[in-house]
Amino acid sequence: MNLRKIHHVAYRCKDAKETVDWYGKHLNMDFVLAIGENEVPSTKEPDPYMHVFLDAGAGNVLAFFEIPNSPSMGKDPNTPDWVQHIAFEVESVAVLEETKARLEAAGIDVIGPTNHTLFKSIYFFDPNGHRLELAANTGTPEMYRRLDDVKWAMLNEWAETKRAPEHARWMHDGTHD
Repeated sequence: MNLRKIHHVAYRCKDAKETVDWYGKHLNMDFVLAIGENEVPSTKEPDPYMHVFLDAGAGNVLAFFEIPNSPSMGKDPNTPDWVQHIAFEVESVAVLEETKARLEAAGIDVIGPTNHTLFKSIYFFDPNGHRLELAANTGTPEMYRRLDDVKWAMLNEWAETKRAPEHARWMHDGTHD
């Protein structure tokens, strides 16, 4: 079996219409499909839901479920807010900076741009509390080659020590140029 792509990634939302409107307004994502059911197809449970699908570009789809008969949405209290997020690629740092200004003008708090050496990012939250990242690539082929050369050594060292390996220190100490 060869996986072709991610068909869609689904998250929960508080309000399907508000979510579709917000992603359209702030991230220019087109609303492509809605599926509403009174019974969960896979389990046959009687649980009405609205499942909405948004075009995330290049054949990628971001989907949300509004499930009104379930308890209110929550987060994993043992996972920091910065860990679970949805990251979207944008075409340039200029677009990243323009989008930050537009989001802030709309009253959305934005962190960044943050320089990750291979890309620069901004971070903000959607109306459901999901953390979003927009990233503009800045890495060079040589940077990616250097990281590819050490990926297994880094992973294996991490598996044994649970401490950050030093194989790619150049990404953070200013010697990557």
